[in-house]
Amino acid sequence: MSDKELPNEKEKEAAENQPVDQPIEESTAESPSEQTETPKTSPKKNEAVTKENVAPDTTAEEPIAEEPKGEKEDDAVEPETPVAKEDEEEAEKEEDTEEEEEIESSDDEHEEAQEEEEEIDYHALNKEELISHFQKLLKEGNVQKIKNSVEEIKTEFNAKFAEELQQKKDEFLAEGGNIIDFHYTTPLKKQFNSLYFDFKEKRNAYFQNLKRDLQANYKKREELIEELKGLLNAEENINSTYKHFKDIQERWHTAGPIPRDKYNTIWNTYRHHVENFYDFLHLNREFRDLDFKHNLEQKLKLIGRAEELAQETDLSKSFRELQMLHKMWKEDIGPVAKEFREDVWDKFSAATKVIHEKRQEYLKDQESKFEENFDLKNEIVAKINTITEGTQASHKAWQQGIKEVQKLRDAYFEIGKVPRSKAKEIWNTFKEATRGFNREKNSFYKNQKKEQYTNLEKKLELIKIAEENKDSEDFDVVTPLMKKIQSDWKSIGHVPRKESDKIWKQFKDACNYYFNRVHAERNEANKEEMAHFEAKESLLSAIESLKMTGDHSADLETIKGKIAEWKAIGRVPFNKRNIERKFNKVLDGLFGTLNLGKQEAEMIRFENKLNTLVSQEDRRKLQNEEFFISKKINEVQQEIRQLENNLGFFQNAKEDNPLVKDVHNNINRQKEQLSLWKTKLQKIRSLRKKEE
Repeated sequence: MSDKELPNEKEKEAAENQPVDQPIEESTAESPSEQTETPKTSPKKNEAVTKENVAPDTTAEEPIAEEPKGEKEDDAVEPETPVAKEDEEEAEKEEDTEEEEEIESSDDEHEEAQEEEEEIDYHALNKEELISHFQKLLKEGNVQKIKNSVEEIKTEFNAKFAEELQQKKDEFLAEGGNIIDFHYTTPLKKQFNSLYFDFKEKRNAYFQNLKRDLQANYKKREELIEELKGLLNAEENINSTYKHFKDIQERWHTAGPIPRDKYNTIWNTYRHHVENFYDFLHLNREFRDLDFKHNLEQKLKLIGRAEELAQETDLSKSFRELQMLHKMWKEDIGPVAKEFREDVWDKFSAATKVIHEKRQEYLKDQESKFEENFDLKNEIVAKINTITEGTQASHKAWQQGIKEVQKLRDAYFEIGKVPRSKAKEIWNTFKEATRGFNREKNSFYKNQKKEQYTNLEKKLELIKIAEENKDSEDFDVVTPLMKKIQSDWKSIGHVPRKESDKIWKQFKDACNYYFNRVHAERNEANKEEMAHFEAKESLLSAIESLKMTGDHSADLETIKGKIAEWKAIGRVPFNKRNIERKFNKVLDGLFGTLNLGKQEAEMIRFENKLNTLVSQEDRRKLQNEEFFISKKINEVQQEIRQLENNLGFFQNAKEDNPLVKDVHNNINRQKEQLSLWKTKLQKIRSLRKKEE
């Protein structure tokens, strides 16, 4: 019997009692008491197999097939926000796509050792990266296997587009637009809609083709069963009938997958008629013995391979191959002679048990490690949530939070796997934590945008002031104003980036235009001031060599004339003003040669100082000088009152008492100073009044 023949013995039933994706325990081996030959009685020839004459088969492949179901997906790609007409048309195009129908094949099996789906944080990708990944999936992936990834990409893309759409709408309304007139789309959105439409088309075509192929295979198997049933009535010798049977078996195993919901029924029907043929074939022991011998050889090969797998270090690999061995034992190889049945099954079951025990121990260790990973990932999620709750203060705080969350995301993906039962839970929790952080971040920066538009209005007002005054000739009034609005500009804060360069150029151009005019004016004045400096240098040199005649009145008039001449020359450049100090020093020397009263000499010096301050055109210095003199007057007056109070202690003392005389002298000196300070105050106030 060939390796494609299916058995009809209890030994085969014991093997079938094990689901394909579970290892076979030793306790499942067939017992000798079960090793009875196939009953000779059978349903009438060509009788159809029904639920009444075929016992329910609980040994079929796992998982049990479900009823065929149609899955209507959410065709709308648009977010729940106003969209442009172009995007509405794209959404309508998707809605017109024929509804998909999920079809399950009898070849679809879920293996416990199957690799987990790769975790990709699509939320961290921008729209361009999402589209790039989508294109890659469409190009390389099976449309059914990539469904979850595509749906997650769609969710993230739509969320990001909705955020962008809301931002554009806010800007449109802020600029005075009417919501009715708002339409917005982008080339990226159209590209994504086109990709998603292609995905739906390919997936729909995939299921339609699969459904057609599965139905065709099912029909082919029904025809093979009818052909098998006809062997019992074939008018040919046993040799030809046996060859015909082997041909049917070969075609059965290559017929391809069928709908999973029909698998158990058609398998039971096929096996029932195979058993009928074995009953018919049992009459010819020569052919039966040949089959037993061939089947024994094939099962011994499977046992040998199973024993080799028991030594394999890669437990995942050995387990997956073991599943294939059991599938072959169950479906591809028929029964062996009765005397070998228990022995071959015990050996196969023993090898299976070794692999199973190793894998169970491995899974136990892995599960412990996975639980640790689960706890670590939960800690990361908690830290992200903590950062989200605490990051509220400023742009700087959010930027720091972004860096910290990125480090936590990297750490999350480096940790490794978690228990399969908790994988979806922790993955969804992690995504929600990162999305929560981003929602809060986006909300913060959205409010920042509103503030930036307020700042924009303030800066536009400053631009208006600058442009209105840039041509002014009143430099004394406008220059402080221009400096103030420059200071105000710096203190206002950020504006929307798209406006920043534009308004800064407007403001800078207006300010530069004004100050270039001021500088040009000053450059002309500087030429004149340099001429003044050169004239004062020449005059200072002449004064330094001036000889006094000894005539007090004449010499005083000469000095006053030089002072008047000096004053008439005019202002010198700011960095040359040290010449005024030199001039005052020379004057002090000249006054020292004159027999002048102290107060007269002091007033001449003071008047010269005032002239210097006036020449500098610095009103602030004149104001400070007046404040200083007023302060000195108050101090001297307080000193005089204190001294006069002190005289009260000497009421009974004589006038020639040294202490009393000293106080009186001090009072007189203070009164002289008071008179001098008052004269200075009167002089400076008179001068400031003229300047005003």
